[in-house]
Amino acid sequence: MAAQRGKDLLLKIATGDDTFQTCAGLRSKRIAFNAETVDVTDADASGRWRQLLAGSGVQRASVSGAGIFKDAASDALIRTAFFNGDILNWQIVVPDFGTVSSLFQITALEYGGAHDGEVTFEIALESAGFVSFGAQL
Repeated sequence: MAAQRGKDLLLKIATGDDTFQTCAGLRSKRIAFNAETVDVTDADASGRWRQLLAGSGVQRASVSGAGIFKDAASDALIRTAFFNGDILNWQIVVPDFGTVSSLFQITALEYGGAHDGEVTFEIALESAGFVSFGAQL
């Protein structure tokens, strides 16, 4: 993948039947994939090296970002989802790579601002179901 503009990585939330909207003007975004391991090492392990059980650990995706809300509707949508503990369908669009889709729950929502600047927010999401990936052609 060639160098890409960070602003082209989009965080979108489902608003209806297969309809997604960019939820905010995120200035920084991050997506991370993690897989836990299951250690099956026993006394007969060759050289006492750890042995792992393939395909058995829990996988998860984490998304975080910081920026400004683009409008009051975006702010209300995310704030309501957080306070209700909703698990909603989200998409993360990575240019020249593809789209990651899954159910996510907002696990952190922070607001801040300086006396001479705009109100900013930080958001963190954790996957709550199967994570699919659609390659960009």
